[in-house]
Amino acid sequence: MFGRSKPIRIEVFAKTDLGRTRDHNEDRFLVADLTRRTASLQPDVRQHDIGPRGTLLVVADGMGGAAAGEVASEMATDTIYAHLLKTWNAEDEATPQRFAYRLKEAVEVANASIHAHARAHPEVRGMGTTATAAGVLNDHVYLTQVGDSRAYLIRGGKAYQITKDQSLMQRLVEAGELTEEEAAQSERRNIILQALGPDPKVKVDLTHQEVRRGDVLVLCSDGLSGQVKKEEIAEIVSKTPDLRAVCDKLIALANERGGPDNITVVVARFEGDGLRSSNGGPEEDVGHQVYPLIDTETSTEPVPVYRGSRPPVPNKEARKQSRTIILVLLAIVAALIWYLNRNQ
Repeated sequence: MFGRSKPIRIEVFAKTDLGRTRDHNEDRFLVADLTRRTASLQPDVRQHDIGPRGTLLVVADGMGGAAAGEVASEMATDTIYAHLLKTWNAEDEATPQRFAYRLKEAVEVANASIHAHARAHPEVRGMGTTATAAGVLNDHVYLTQVGDSRAYLIRGGKAYQITKDQSLMQRLVEAGELTEEEAAQSERRNIILQALGPDPKVKVDLTHQEVRRGDVLVLCSDGLSGQVKKEEIAEIVSKTPDLRAVCDKLIALANERGGPDNITVVVARFEGDGLRSSNGGPEEDVGHQVYPLIDTETSTEPVPVYRGSRPPVPNKEARKQSRTIILVLLAIVAALIWYLNRNQ
């Protein structure tokens, strides 16, 4: 298949927690060995050699009130997994390019399924979910993201965020309007630019990262990343060999700080002679690296989605509101100019 004889081994554990203030859990995770077509946290999945079809890790953070968020996050994880089993496992050419393509496609299919379900069931209208899915094939991890559930890579005791939040705060940080510290404290930090479900199409962020021996990948919902800094995540991961204990400590720390949201974390450690060792040199670029997927469809610009009890704003309504605000501002300016001219 790939001509690789040296093994790459992955050890995984995952956990989700209600938090301190929510009455139900809308988060969901999935851990799957795609080669053996098994999704679970049983011992044979928690530790396995990565096969020719790879490994899948997913975190989804649902939203929409009542049971809608739970439905959306469950549909997301189940659909992504089922689509990969159907399409990727049927590929004659099991190349990294096809793997990345199928992973991105699976997220787009999940969005279409959730959107259609919401249209057909008024009781869950407006539901949505974030989705961060990591597909591991050979010595690379391919990441698809919609929303703000994050992925960190811990290497040499340091944590690197390798996803980029699709959020209003991230846009303001990139524009230089806010610092990362100010964004983390903002009351508007719960506004994400898109999610699976509210719109018929989404713009899926597809990135990649080479993994090295001893690397640890952490996927989490914002119930963790909103309360625990990446430096603290790196410290806990580096000082705690047992991955179950890592999950327990991270969740406990988020709950100690109020636990205002559901908390979900997936932790995966990579070992094996099939991976290069990390020397910490400058050539080891770690971060948000766009994967150059061939023949991708250009997606539309995402629009804001308000997390929590506030419903998503439809595209047309958002544009109408923007036009109204602009017209009101223009009217105020015109009235001010008229007043100043009249009193000269």
